[in-house]
This record gives sequence, C-alpha cells and structure tokens, in this order.
Amino acid sequence: MPVFDVEVLTRHRPTAAPAAVTVVRAESASEHIAARRLRHETFVLEQGLFAGHDTDDSDADDRAITLLARDPAGEVVGTVRLAPASSQTAGRDLGWWTGSRLAVHPGARGHAAGVGSALVRAACAHAESEGVLRFDASVQAQNASLFRRLGWTLLAEEERYGRPHQLMTWPVDRIARLAARTKAPLGATLAPFGLQPYGLGGDGFRGDDGAPVPGIDLVAAADAILPSMVERDPEWAGWCAVLVNVNDLAAMGAEPVGLLDTFGARDRSFATRIVNGLAAASRRWQVPVLGGHTSLGVPASLSVTALGRTSTPVPAGGGRPGHRLSVTTDLGGGWRRGYRGQQWDSSSDRSTEELQTMGSFVARTAPAAAKDVSMAGLVGTLGMLAEASGCGATLDVAEVPLPTGASMGDWLTCFPGFAMITADRADAAPAPAGPAVSRSCGDLTTTPGVSLRWPDGRCTAALSPDVTGLGPA
Repeated sequence: MPVFDVEVLTRHRPTAAPAAVTVVRAESASEHIAARRLRHETFVLEQGLFAGHDTDDSDADDRAITLLARDPAGEVVGTVRLAPASSQTAGRDLGWWTGSRLAVHPGARGHAAGVGSALVRAACAHAESEGVLRFDASVQAQNASLFRRLGWTLLAEEERYGRPHQLMTWPVDRIARLAARTKAPLGATLAPFGLQPYGLGGDGFRGDDGAPVPGIDLVAAADAILPSMVERDPEWAGWCAVLVNVNDLAAMGAEPVGLLDTFGARDRSFATRIVNGLAAASRRWQVPVLGGHTSLGVPASLSVTALGRTSTPVPAGGGRPGHRLSVTTDLGGGWRRGYRGQQWDSSSDRSTEELQTMGSFVARTAPAAAKDVSMAGLVGTLGMLAEASGCGATLDVAEVPLPTGASMGDWLTCFPGFAMITADRADAAPAPAGPAVSRSCGDLTTTPGVSLRWPDGRCTAALSPDVTGLGPA
C-alpha cells in the first residue's frame, strides 16, 4: 500500500501537515468501507447534503481513487476521492479529473490538525501521477480558503446540492515543465547563429524542423539521439535516428534523398548494433545512408543528417490567426518497451508504402504551416508552431486523435512516432495520409500562448508565448 509524503510530492506547501498524519490509497474492502462510512456521516447525517446516501457514478468508475488519512493510532480521520470528470466526451478519459467527497472526522478538524490540507495535497499528487492535465473540485464556500492557500484558483461561483460552492482548479504544469526542460533555452543559446545571413533557417524558416539550403531546392535536417538511449537500446536508437529525420523533412514537404550518419561506440560489436538499426530503417523508408563518420573506442553517440528536395518548403511559421489546426497521426502500434508514456512505436510494423504515404502527406496537402511532433510533445510542438507564426493557439482536447492504450496526458507529452500539426484556412482539406488519421482540433488565435479547450467550453493555460525564445520566423 503506497504512503505519500505530501510535502515532497506537491509544489505548494504553505501549511505543513503534522508528520504523524499519513495519507494512503484505499486498497482493501475494509478501507473503502471506512471511507464510505465517514462520507455518510459527514454529507448525509451531519450536513444533510444528500438523502439516504452520497454515492454517485464516480463510485462505480474503476479508475476512481479513494485516499485515506490516518492518525498515529491508524484510525481513519479523513478521506477524499478523485476520478475522471463525468462530463467528458463519449466516456473518453481526456485527462480531466475532479476531486470530491473531502471529509474529515469532527475530532480531527481544524487548521492545526492539517488533515484536510494533507488530503488535498495528496489528491493533487495522485492526479498528476495519473497524467491528469486538468484537476477541478467543486468546493463548499466555507472550505474555499483552504484550497486557495494550497494554490488552487477560482473558475466560477456555483450552487450545488442547494448550497453555495466554488468551482476551483489545481494548476497542473506538466506540459509547461516539459517545454521548459526541452525547448526554453534554445533562443538564448542559439542566438549567435542568427547573426549570419540564412542563420537558423533564415527569414520565414527560423527555427524550423529543417533548413532550406540557399540557392537550391535542397532541405537539410539533423537530429541527435540521447546518448543514454543509444547505450540502452542501440538498434532502436538507429531506427529512431532515421525516423525523426525523415519526419523533419516530411514536415517541410520535402522528399528524402539520403542520410549521413555520425556515431560513436565503445567497440565494433556495439557499433554493429547501431548500424543494424540504421540500416533496417534505411531499407524500410527506402532512403540510403550516403556516408558519414564512425568513431570506435568512445562513449556511445549518434546523430544523423537528412537531405531532401522540394521547391516549395512548408514553414512552421506560416500560420495566421484564424487558421484551423489539424493533427495527423498514426494511431497504430503501442508504447515502446521500456519507454511507456514517453515513446510510441507506430513505425516498426508499417510497410514502405505506408511510411512513404504518411511522409508525403504535408507535400500533398501544402498547408500554410506544418511541424512534426517532437520530444516536446504535441502541445509543446504546437507552441513552437504558434511562436514561429507570431500568434497563439487553442487546442480542442476532445478532438485530438488518441490511440487505445494511451492516456491523453501521456499522448500530449510523448514522442508519438508519426504526428504532424498543420495550420491552414478553415476550408482547406488535408490530403489522404494512408494509415494516419487527420482531425481538425483547434485554431490559431491572437491571444499569445497555448490553451487547452475542454468539453465544458473552459480553457486552461498550457504554455506561455515564448516556448523556445526564437520568436516569430
């Protein structure tokens, strides 16, 4: 049974709960019975909010989590429940959860005891560990100050069960933290490159996935694989080095011509494993490795440069306010073993024809702007497209294509294998993308930053305007 140290797991800690109070997840039948008993005593007998019982549809949801607070003697002195919001579209878990049924035994109430604070903090920690992107609670008015002290913000005043309540939300920052970790330093770090003509892609292509080579119809792209990934899974690293580079060319509407590899390995045996991954992907996509550089007797490393051709490269910065956003992604496959929640493998089982059809999708669609989803995740990549286009974006969460076996929280923050974000006029239709699915799911706006729009019409902030600091293209 997991025990959560709520002071470590949450960010807002203005009032520390006594160390003797522990919060655990209810697992056994007796623990759930104890929680239901305390809820009944609080909400039915004491407060009269419900007649007969306080159970609802969330109690029947097998994803619901019940937390218990125990005193030093092990007695249950508090409980709270969290579960997917009931108003989500078609029963899909969009990463929108609610907390409810916060109850504290009368003898354990009060600011000094800290039981309510401990339960709320632990609920926030559990929600974030489940990949939740929006976490709300309808709080009785007399309890709203507790939530405000813990960092919650007000969404709306409302009446529920005949009593005044405040709809409040916990500021989940999973997407912002990912963007800050992977992309935020780029603008300042790469600034010296922008001092030269055509630096960082030149006007109109600043910070793009690839760079048009001045004077000819060639596009170049380059990606390095994390050394830890090369060391851990060299064949997969080789495969991914081709995948990400071909995707970069595809996002600009370029047809791949060839690859150049640079890798290091501790010995020939390890180098062979990297080469096997590169060669397998090269054959599958039908893109030759033209040459490169190999170093033996060194730590593991791998980077690939890709060359492609197009006379009309599609920029990431071509979007404008009012353009509709589409996401085109391959929902086949599943989580790569050892990378659950981080890397989705849809490519290793695809045929050459399928891969090439998806790879030519942007070229055949010719949108105003396009960008392939990178390690910054779908929302982080959308933020980069909006930043390059000099505008903001709103993403309709319920419309994002989601594969079976992935939570929305993971899907919006993982590397999805093949996924393209495009922006264009509302009347422009995407071309067929083979096995990939295209869906309209948002807009470019005049409001800076990226927000997530939920089925209840509310928007939550996901990213600030300066995802990379590179600015408009």
